[in-house]
Amino acid sequence: MSELDVFGHGFDSYEDLWRWSVTDLEGFWAKVWDHFEVRGSYDRVLGSAEMPGAEWFPGAELNYAEHVLGGAGDDLAVVAHSQTRAGQSLTFGELADRVARARAGLRRLGVGRGDRVAAYLPNIPETLVAFLACASLGAVWAACAPEFGARSVVDRFAQIEPAVLLAVGGYTYGAKEIDKSLDVAAIRAGLPSVRQVVGVPYGQYTVDADVSWPELLAEPGPPEFDRVPFAHPLHVLFSSGTTGLPKAIVHGHGGILLEHLKAHALHLDTRPGDRLLWHTTTAWMMWNVLVSGLLRRAAVVLTDGNPLYPDLGAQWRLAEGATLVGTSPGYLMACRAAGVEPGDLPELRTLGVTGSPLPAEGFDWATERLGVPVNSMSGGTDVCSAFVAGNPWVPPRRGELTAPCLGVDVTAFDASGREVVGEVGELVVRRPMPSMPVGFWNDPGHRRYRAAYFDTYPGVWRHGDWVTMTPERGFVISGRSDATLNRGGVRLGTAEFYAVVEELPGVDDSLVVHLEDGDGGPGRLLLFVVASAGLDDALRQRIRQALRDQLSPRHVPDRIEAVPAIPRTLTGKKLETPIKQILRGRPPAEVISPDAVSDYAAVSAFARVH
Repeated sequence: MSELDVFGHGFDSYEDLWRWSVTDLEGFWAKVWDHFEVRGSYDRVLGSAEMPGAEWFPGAELNYAEHVLGGAGDDLAVVAHSQTRAGQSLTFGELADRVARARAGLRRLGVGRGDRVAAYLPNIPETLVAFLACASLGAVWAACAPEFGARSVVDRFAQIEPAVLLAVGGYTYGAKEIDKSLDVAAIRAGLPSVRQVVGVPYGQYTVDADVSWPELLAEPGPPEFDRVPFAHPLHVLFSSGTTGLPKAIVHGHGGILLEHLKAHALHLDTRPGDRLLWHTTTAWMMWNVLVSGLLRRAAVVLTDGNPLYPDLGAQWRLAEGATLVGTSPGYLMACRAAGVEPGDLPELRTLGVTGSPLPAEGFDWATERLGVPVNSMSGGTDVCSAFVAGNPWVPPRRGELTAPCLGVDVTAFDASGREVVGEVGELVVRRPMPSMPVGFWNDPGHRRYRAAYFDTYPGVWRHGDWVTMTPERGFVISGRSDATLNRGGVRLGTAEFYAVVEELPGVDDSLVVHLEDGDGGPGRLLLFVVASAGLDDALRQRIRQALRDQLSPRHVPDRIEAVPAIPRTLTGKKLETPIKQILRGRPPAEVISPDAVSDYAAVSAFARVH
């Protein structure tokens, strides 16, 4: 009997199944634990259901990595494609051997339970091996992709004070060779807590390191897994840094294990022997979701490089043999506009889409070309999973996310906290999920955590997305309700822009806005600056270069314009969202009250931009 039969048994519809899963949280999550044969025992499912602070599975001890590698064997586990070196593959047995060796190597470096290990690594097998080795020890993992500049990396890693840093010295991106040796040196200099740097050879690139990757894996070790409490930190994911330093979001072993078992089996329909392809970097939560496909004894496809090189069809060629392909709405819309044909993919069962809303035209194009269900999903780094998504029980509907995920009591609220149907509201979750963060790193009293999600509706998680819930309980995501930018499905934080731009000589102030395309494309990133001596091409070039070097290529704006001043609230906050509305054509008087800003005259300059 399949997972679908087990969980759907006794229910007339998905709506009935979902409603049971959120009204009887203990019954539902106990069934997830038992059905997927989670190794360990527990006293009860919910010690407390209060949000924030829900206590899941008190007394339980388990280990995420044990559930990935407990079976080992000769089944295919990893297929790796890289533009920097030749491809490779690993069986579960080979993966388990490398993880055991890396675990032994990390122990020789003094890494133990609770220590932090940071990775400046691309999406390659070494990254997966190191992550699972950390998990097996009860150490805490955090990663940044090498496309990030040193400043972005230090802003993130310094918060958790890692003991060990793993890094590559560069990579190939399409036809470009990217040397990151200076960034690695700057990152190490900015992290005084680091005791050892482990250099991972990658193509022609090496790292000035204390230990090499081959040395770390030199000695074999037994496959061991230290069981830890349910909420023990597994990894730290970082927010985009919209209102200051990126939030260091802590996720626990148990919450991620149960949530990803549920998501893969019951929403993505991942089965043993499947092959999963989702182009992602190690800095995005989808990397964590992708590698959790191993929990289902499926093989994961790891990709590194320019996903559009040498042409738009590159991702479809990598998809040969895949049963699940995950991509972005922007990529699908680009393929549609360019007339790209995905080709024959007979093994494909599901197309996953996330990162931003998928226009109805993109839904139609993908359905017609691929002939499989389009599983459009929306969630967040905050829960490392989805709130709303497709599922095998309900046919997809064009332009919508099909339904709430099982175990997720998600809905839309108006400003007064009333559920609304058919109109735009705030996406909220009314009951706890196991993968809600354990907390933020170094957040005494959970003050920042409470402020981030629970300051608007006490006891209810407010995620920060505008959403419309349909009468059929489908969802349409309109975008972020805060100031986070979303370019090509990747969130960019405005605070990171300002920290770089406003340190440049000649720049007194700045404001950045992302205008999404109506067809799901990458949109336009506009940067406005107050230039003390005027804005010329030389200053524009310095700004672009600084953003590229210190943050990433995605942070480089499409246009840079001069304005006389940046409008702010009376408390000093930049008016990012109102300015975005003005740039979209709304009259300033409709979106900004003159009494609420310190310099209303500064708004008029933005109304003239086209």
